[in-house]
Amino acid sequence: MAKSNKPAVGIDLGGTNMQIGVVGSDMKMLGQAKKKTKAADGAAAVLDRLVEGVHEALAAAKLTIKDVSCVGIGAPGAVDPGTGIVLEAVNLRWKNYPLAEVMTKRFGIPVFLDNDVNVAVWGEHQLGSGKGSRNMLGVWVGTGIGGGLVLNGELYYGHFMTAGEIGHVIALPNNPPGHRSLEHNCSRTAVVDQIVRLVKANRKSKITELCEGNYDDIKSKMVAKAYEVGDEVVTEVIDHAAELLGIEIAGVVTLLSLERVVLGGGLTEAVGRPFVEKVERAVKHFAFPERCKQVKIVASQLEDTAGIFGAAILASNRL
Repeated sequence: MAKSNKPAVGIDLGGTNMQIGVVGSDMKMLGQAKKKTKAADGAAAVLDRLVEGVHEALAAAKLTIKDVSCVGIGAPGAVDPGTGIVLEAVNLRWKNYPLAEVMTKRFGIPVFLDNDVNVAVWGEHQLGSGKGSRNMLGVWVGTGIGGGLVLNGELYYGHFMTAGEIGHVIALPNNPPGHRSLEHNCSRTAVVDQIVRLVKANRKSKITELCEGNYDDIKSKMVAKAYEVGDEVVTEVIDHAAELLGIEIAGVVTLLSLERVVLGGGLTEAVGRPFVEKVERAVKHFAFPERCKQVKIVASQLEDTAGIFGAAILASNRL
């Protein structure tokens, strides 16, 4: 953030929550806010909450929008950082939405856009578990599954500016439509759906007690708690998801000869080290050749602040 001595605002706009923070030029978090995304309410309502969250974070930092240099936003799905357009965000139900332009008008200062996992991966690369690596993959497992690549020390976008969309890679092509991609099978949403389907097929699970029978209200922490106590249904689903995720990551490691993989997102953070270890076991089994099995599989260090820091750093560098 050497381009300006002013703080920058970083926003991690997820499918479920939005995390907002004010980051100083010394990389210190000055103020934070968190809000529900509520994508079903429509784009206008989501952006109203985002603006409210920014002002809450600024108030916590005892600053106003005039005190910051720029705003960085990490949005889910395919985005074009150059034009600031969200090309397609399945979780938000947005397509070709000019987010950077809209928010620049609302804030009155420059707003820069990138993919939500790209900014989190960049945050980890600069300040967290990816620090010191030149070639790494980040995979965030939450409402959906997103990925980001750092190659030769720089975020890699590819020709169409959408590199890293590992969640939309077809993992199980023989499954019925809507159940074929990695996201369809390994995201927190998919994991919960599979658990509920098994419970409704008369399998016994502690998850019923934890959610008090309200299967629409199952959170990652509930899944993690059931996994921790050895619940058979939850263990079966989580272990299958971790193995499938690891197989797909092994393919990327084999293809690009990566030295490090950082795992983040709500489900990863909730289940913790056991989930990371299951993924690691699959990656190291399937990666080729033998030397690629030395890849380091690590958990996010910054967790839910990774996207805030990454978005703020990227925006400040682009200013």
